[in-house]
Amino acid sequence: MDHRRLDYDGDGLTEDQLLETPFAQARLWVDEALARAERSPDVVEPLAMSVATVDRQGHPNVRTVLMRFLDERGPGFVTALTSTKGREILLNPAVAAALTWPAMYRAIRFRGRALTLDDAEVEEYFDSRPWASRISAWTSRQSEPIGSRKELEAAYGRRAEQFPEGRARVPVPDFWGGFRIVPDEVEFWAGRRNRLHDRLVFTRTGEGHLGDPTSWRLHRRQP
Repeated sequence: MDHRRLDYDGDGLTEDQLLETPFAQARLWVDEALARAERSPDVVEPLAMSVATVDRQGHPNVRTVLMRFLDERGPGFVTALTSTKGREILLNPAVAAALTWPAMYRAIRFRGRALTLDDAEVEEYFDSRPWASRISAWTSRQSEPIGSRKELEAAYGRRAEQFPEGRARVPVPDFWGGFRIVPDEVEFWAGRRNRLHDRLVFTRTGEGHLGDPTSWRLHRRQP
């Protein structure tokens, strides 16, 4: 294959630029990615987050979800609890996740454990979704095989008839929920020229949340 070479010209990230807590730095970078997505086509989906789990045999599994929650407790996402990711997390809550913005030469890595979201959080988010997205949540038995696209669209049509748009509230499916990642480590990666990238890592030293500066130790990793 042809080896494409691209020398990153990001601004990097130094210790004196880094904010005091992993939450403050993550919130800043996410907000900057969202703002860039509004004005530039090079950041298409700023909330796309890769989530890695392990199965019963210890084999890794990774997929992309949309980060729908971010506060001092950690990032969160929604899913069918009966999906592959849902079943693997319920079996083993150890997870890793990453937000990556190649055009900005930035990434955030989270490692920790996943906790089930409260029903109230899930319901509030679900009610904020467009009607069609709520119907899709009822339609899709995530990760299960299906014979054809036609079958999937037929299932959607049946759910749309069950919950007509504008006539009644679409309830949260009983198999649907979400997870919040409670990190023990948060790494901020910033690309630089000559592959001498910056990797600044917060490692948990206490029981506090992501916004508690007394619960985290900072160190630098080699690129």
